[in-house]
Amino acid sequence: MKITLEKTENRQAYLTVEVEPPELEEGLQKAYQRLVKKAAIPGFRKGKAPRFIVEQYLGKGALLEDAVEHMAPEAYEKAVADQGLQPLTQPEIHLDKLEPVTYKMVVPLEPTVKLPDYHQIRLAPEKVELKEEDIENAIEALRHQHAIWEPVERQVNSRDLVILDIESHVGTQPFINQKDAEYQVQKESVFPMKGFAEALIGMHKGETKEFKLSFPEDYNRAELAGKEVEFKVTIKEIKQEKLPEFNDDFAKQVNPELKTADELRQKIVESLQQNAEAQAKKDFEQKVVETIVNQSEIEFPPVMVEREIDNLIRDQMRRWQMDGKGLDEYLKSINQSYEQLREQVRPVAIRSVKQSLVLTEIARKENIQVSQEEIQNQIQSMTKDIHPDRAAGLIELLNYPESQLSLASTIVTRKTIEKLVEIVTAPVDSGAKTGETEIEKVNETGKEG
Repeated sequence: MKITLEKTENRQAYLTVEVEPPELEEGLQKAYQRLVKKAAIPGFRKGKAPRFIVEQYLGKGALLEDAVEHMAPEAYEKAVADQGLQPLTQPEIHLDKLEPVTYKMVVPLEPTVKLPDYHQIRLAPEKVELKEEDIENAIEALRHQHAIWEPVERQVNSRDLVILDIESHVGTQPFINQKDAEYQVQKESVFPMKGFAEALIGMHKGETKEFKLSFPEDYNRAELAGKEVEFKVTIKEIKQEKLPEFNDDFAKQVNPELKTADELRQKIVESLQQNAEAQAKKDFEQKVVETIVNQSEIEFPPVMVEREIDNLIRDQMRRWQMDGKGLDEYLKSINQSYEQLREQVRPVAIRSVKQSLVLTEIARKENIQVSQEEIQNQIQSMTKDIHPDRAAGLIELLNYPESQLSLASTIVTRKTIEKLVEIVTAPVDSGAKTGETEIEKVNETGKEG
């Protein structure tokens, strides 16, 4: 075979493989040996017809087609060996021409990652400080959770809770039809559609009103986009919210173990602080990873992004509880074509691939490993709050080799990020060779990005 490496770019090798006449003849003979066993040729037992008869009966093109198909993998293996390539996965192979038999191959190559000197990078996490406004908003939200609703004899206002009968249709098709429905009137609400809440404001108990609303042209359900809905509603009861006072009695109602409003406030502050610190920790970890990724030189074949896009779409379908339904139905529900969906998630996929490659390389350099004990601890953590009957089945599933590999990968990623945080928050090395601090370098990199 004549093997030519045309070019290498984007971690893909472009090869041309020309099969020489002796190899083609050998391939045709092997094709004859395969086909003669299958062909039912009059006057011959299966496997006994000579080659020229098989060629006459099936056509020489049938032998050539079979030979070309079976020679392709062999040609690929030889090309990879001769060129010293490190393929990531199976190549794209297509027949370029028959005379001489020539293949074009695109071989995805293993990615490469050149890391910066991340041991010299320094970043400082931001201090978490609660605002008084955050505390008051949390208290107000808690009061709303424990509010009671009192019937009133007046017109409907925003934030009221109404009991109503709804009749509606889109053309001849029914839309929402319900008796004694409970609905909280919130201005700017888009449920069940924009403008519905506003149409109720000003109505009185016992009043019936008919009105029309239209869905936007870009509505995410294609069958409703741009369609007009005719509503008929009857208000049966109007209730207003009565908020409890924030006092000692309220504190006991929220948590019987608390005695005073001050204790409840302190609990709220502690909870807000914990949540804020957890979010700040997560944000800082992401900042650390992105900083190192932005300073790394990463090359990878496009197939890695395409695979990650596939994974993201599957995850998205599961989150929408569409896992058991077809892709066409899912695309219809989000009013997008398959190509539009792939392009939408492509930037996320590229970022995910880059981060994964960088973290994998750092884990290798730092020799970060996972013990069986850590995997079992992770399984226990995942199942501790599940009913024992269900937990037993989940534990068995999580102990399958494939599941343990996935868990190990997750743990390695977590440990790698923890290691990076430890590195970038360590005291600055006083023996650094440059007068420019690495914090300044990171900030400049961030500006460029």
